[in-house]
Amino acid sequence: MPLQTQLTRLLGIRHPIIQGGMQWVGRASLASAVANAGGLGILTGLTQPTPEALRQEIRACRALTDQPFGVNLTLLPSITPPPYKEYAQVIIDEKVPIVETAGNNPGEFIKMFQEAGIFTIHKCVAVRHALTAQRLGVDMVSMDGFECAGHPGEDDLTNLVLLARTSKELNIPFVASGGFGNGQGLVAALALGAEGINMGTRFVATKEAPVHENIKLALVNSDERNTTMIFRPFRNTSRVFKNTVALEVNAIEKAKKESLVFDDIRELVSGARGRTVYETGDKDAGVWTAGPVMGLIHDIPSCHDLLERIVSEAEHIIQDRLASAIVK
Repeated sequence: MPLQTQLTRLLGIRHPIIQGGMQWVGRASLASAVANAGGLGILTGLTQPTPEALRQEIRACRALTDQPFGVNLTLLPSITPPPYKEYAQVIIDEKVPIVETAGNNPGEFIKMFQEAGIFTIHKCVAVRHALTAQRLGVDMVSMDGFECAGHPGEDDLTNLVLLARTSKELNIPFVASGGFGNGQGLVAALALGAEGINMGTRFVATKEAPVHENIKLALVNSDERNTTMIFRPFRNTSRVFKNTVALEVNAIEKAKKESLVFDDIRELVSGARGRTVYETGDKDAGVWTAGPVMGLIHDIPSCHDLLERIVSEAEHIIQDRLASAIVK
């Protein structure tokens, strides 16, 4: 029997597994493959250069799957911000059933999406942020522990405590994100109160991910120690793959200390260079996000095979190992 949780029941998916939004990676080929495999696939809205390009990507995804999928809209501070409202309106116009928001306070957009009947999930890195999202009316939150790739916040709180705290504080369901890639992680997340898991790095190393094979192999051949944190001095910490560029950024941050300004590293961390990594397969072309879950990645399966494996492992652990621990 498949694992049934509030996540599967509310979203109409078979498996309690989400493929989170990932810049340059969350495209129709991956999102549709995850959806067809029974999980929730998510397109990354700002990977598309314009709202109209997002519209076409949504339609491309819909042509590849008849299962539910979502769109991620990450709201970040910027001198010249993207036209967020236009992206949001495209999501509404195209009747996307689920939206994953992240970044700044999403209140204005949550209201837009909920008025359109869209299920909203907001990514949080702290219980206090999750409580704010709950007050704003989101349907679910995705809790990102310190193990996650990308932005883990500034509290350095791992999922073992973060998820347990969340389960005691929230009245709405939540999923767990950061460090998940197998059935053990799924069972742990469920035991800590989550309704499922959100995976990013693990999905990069799948056959359908629109990423150069060299990058997928880099994940397979690395281990849990091969990440580093950048942007600490700006309190915008980001976990990335430990390559030559990331280490150069670390060295500049350490040398400059209090005199550090963003212009000192701007060229090294440009998004264009990060995109080049995925397109050319040169893992040292720029900074790119990856999590310590690399230590659990040993192959490059299809999304279908990956999800079936994770759920099968989880069922085995629950039915055999955990059940046998109870003495009757």
